[in-house]
Amino acid sequence: MNMKRQDYDLAFMLKFENVAWYENGKVRILDRRVYPREVRYVTCNTNKEVAIAIRDMVTQSEGPYLAAAMGMALATYEARNMSSKEYLSFIEQAVVNLTTARPTTSAQMKEIVLGSRDVILKGISEGKSHENITQEAFEYAYNYANNNYHRYSIIGEKVAEKLPNNGKVLTQCFAGTVVGTIIRACKSMNKDVKFYCAETRPYYQGSRLTASVACDMGVDVTVICDNMPAYTMQQKKIDMFTSASDVITMDGHVINKVGTFQIALAAKHLGIPYYVTGTPDKKHEGIESITIEERDPELVLKSLDTKLTMSGVKGFYPAFDITPPELVTGIVTQKAIYEAKNVRNYFTD
Repeated sequence: MNMKRQDYDLAFMLKFENVAWYENGKVRILDRRVYPREVRYVTCNTNKEVAIAIRDMVTQSEGPYLAAAMGMALATYEARNMSSKEYLSFIEQAVVNLTTARPTTSAQMKEIVLGSRDVILKGISEGKSHENITQEAFEYAYNYANNNYHRYSIIGEKVAEKLPNNGKVLTQCFAGTVVGTIIRACKSMNKDVKFYCAETRPYYQGSRLTASVACDMGVDVTVICDNMPAYTMQQKKIDMFTSASDVITMDGHVINKVGTFQIALAAKHLGIPYYVTGTPDKKHEGIESITIEERDPELVLKSLDTKLTMSGVKGFYPAFDITPPELVTGIVTQKAIYEAKNVRNYFTD
């Protein structure tokens, strides 16, 4: 925990304590489903409750990964009075609980959670106290977040460099910390920027989260409905479309919040660059191994818990879609910006 905290000068909801935080046998998670209308935290007393919070979208974007790592620290606290055999079995079950909460991102979640498990097992093998093991699991989670934010800072700078002064950016969903680091980098470069945020139904991550981060950090920000991106890009002379990614396959496909594909199509038609932030995933050579999560269809029949449709009307809610590499201008990583078709070079550069 020696590196400077990388959440400096970022918005309220991007501070580590407001993403997910373990303390005194509990994990506290800012409820992004209601923010900014309400600042409310979900308190989890068990690792299963953390997994449920991840599943139920209490947090999203980078949030579930930190929450899962903090959930592993909580699991060690839960198991503190168990026998050695029970303890090990409990930790292994916690790994299953936390890695399977969201199917589309389970491969990435597994990497983080297994890293925490390794720390825990090492502590056991060295005969450390349960209190020390819990502290080390917490430090693993904290360092994961801090290192990730450091990586996002480099990525944010690379995106900011691509923007002209007085540039206009269109976003999709909530790119988490990347949004904050892009804005922070633009400020350091003395670049004025304007953000246009697609609302991202049914959870409205764009209007509630992305727009809140931009506003909180003093940036001019405008929210548009999800059916307005093409017209907005055309009429407002958008300079860049950007999004994060839930998965980037080794052959350059981008899996992100549903709606990304159609915005990328419009951007391509209008000659507007689309920059994706993230890193390719060796566990996914192509889209054949991707499971697109389909969530509760009732959610699309409502707006903020208000029913919109007549009884008997059906809903369909795929959480993600797949954007092919030919629609992507560049994939921005902490190493370099890659053409989507060449993104596997990330592992050899």
